[in-house]
Amino acid sequence: MKHHKIYEPGDSAGKLAKTFLRNPLTIVLGIFLLVLGYLSLEIMPREENPQMVVSGSTVIVALPGASAKEVEKIIVQPLERKLKEIKGVEHIYGTAMDNVGVVNAAFFIGQKKEASNLKVYDKIMQNSDMFPKGARNPIIKPLDIDIDIPILSVAFYSDGILNQTELYDKVKEIQHKINGLKNVAVTALKGGHKHQFNIEVDLNKLSGYNLSMGQVMQAVQALAYNVPAVKNRTKDNKIVMVGVENAIESAKDVGNIIVAQYMGSPIYLKQVANVKDSYDIQNFKSALIAKREGKNKFSKFDNQVTLTVSKLQGTNAVNIADEVKKNLEQYKDILKKNGISYVITRNDGVRADDAVNELVMHLVLSIVIIAILLIFVLGWRESLIVTFTVPAILAVTLFIAYLSGQTINRITLFAFLLALGLLVDAAIIVIENIHRHYHSVESAHLSDDELMIKATDEIGAPTNIATLAIIMTMVPMAFVGGMMGQFMKPIPENVPVALIASLFIAYIFTPYLAVRILKRPDLTKGEH
Repeated sequence: MKHHKIYEPGDSAGKLAKTFLRNPLTIVLGIFLLVLGYLSLEIMPREENPQMVVSGSTVIVALPGASAKEVEKIIVQPLERKLKEIKGVEHIYGTAMDNVGVVNAAFFIGQKKEASNLKVYDKIMQNSDMFPKGARNPIIKPLDIDIDIPILSVAFYSDGILNQTELYDKVKEIQHKINGLKNVAVTALKGGHKHQFNIEVDLNKLSGYNLSMGQVMQAVQALAYNVPAVKNRTKDNKIVMVGVENAIESAKDVGNIIVAQYMGSPIYLKQVANVKDSYDIQNFKSALIAKREGKNKFSKFDNQVTLTVSKLQGTNAVNIADEVKKNLEQYKDILKKNGISYVITRNDGVRADDAVNELVMHLVLSIVIIAILLIFVLGWRESLIVTFTVPAILAVTLFIAYLSGQTINRITLFAFLLALGLLVDAAIIVIENIHRHYHSVESAHLSDDELMIKATDEIGAPTNIATLAIIMTMVPMAFVGGMMGQFMKPIPENVPVALIASLFIAYIFTPYLAVRILKRPDLTKGEH
């Protein structure tokens, strides 16, 4: 009986093939990877565009009574100089107005937000003595792009039953409930009008009583204070509470404010002004909602309040939008009773879901096209093996992206589409070499297992180098700065991972599937 030397692999590719070729856990690993990828796709937060790390702060310092020129000299310029000392600051913009100075510090894109805000706060607090006497404490407002941009806008409008302030109050109740939902960062109301007592002073009457506007203002402000209750104890240890009831509760109370004394008689505010319980007339912001009710018929509602909802960073826009919609459904009957209707004017959750689903469909379509091409070139069995490796590679990449805290967005999926043509290379090279050995007379003496190991081992080194070369072309993209670098970050983060995964999947699963699926032609005829 003739013995031939058993083929021993020299490369990592052949060693992987040998380890997993007859291992019963290989199929378990394959199923586990596919399940892992599917769960990652379902669990990963979805959003339309990738998250941007944009940091900046606005510093506001008030100096009552100072002119714009004074504010510029003693507040804005010293503040600009100090903020320029902070590492990572790209631009500084200062604005001086009467009574107040505003300085914006914009950091380089990609600078960590929390650290940047802390640097600004630290610098201002260390140098708080640079502000002149009389300057108010600086207000530091950080820029937060994640919560400043809403993902959902809901316009509430009334058919006339409620006035502007009543509509605002009703929507404010809903806003409070929506704000309590999980992962909702900020909610805001736009276009609404708040309750307000409006005092319309008659200047003729004012001059008739020899009064000034300053006296009217002082009189109103004097009653706008809350007096704290005084607590005391009597001899027999009883508690006595002394408090002053709020003097202003209605327009009538405002009208009864005494402005001054004239000839021994009090002059009431209602004698020189018209007092109304109304809305904030100084708020000129308003919006109009036009609703289609027929083919060419539109109804317009100018009494409307828009509720905007922003999400926390790295959370799922789709889930949050659905949760808000579900919550609004609960209020439908209460709103209807009050003559309030609503329409969702912006929903980034739906757009994100549509974008992700469309790109997933394109991904599947690309896999099908690759499979059809391989049927013509190598055969349907070989095509089947390569087609399996693609979802497995994407599953590994998705899982690693999930672990690294990424979200699924149009750029992440574009990275997968970009990698798709590259990541089938390794599997095609392995299957093509197996196919060649199967049809080669020189390999006829090898057993199926040895042939698989040899065919995989032969192409290991050149395939590794070729894949590494492609990865190296992706590395420079990771160092692109600015907004473009932030936007394109998912490409250098995911394509190299997909390519490395493609090597392992090709070396482990291609020989495993090939030895079970491929039919070996009989080449022993005519051999001795």
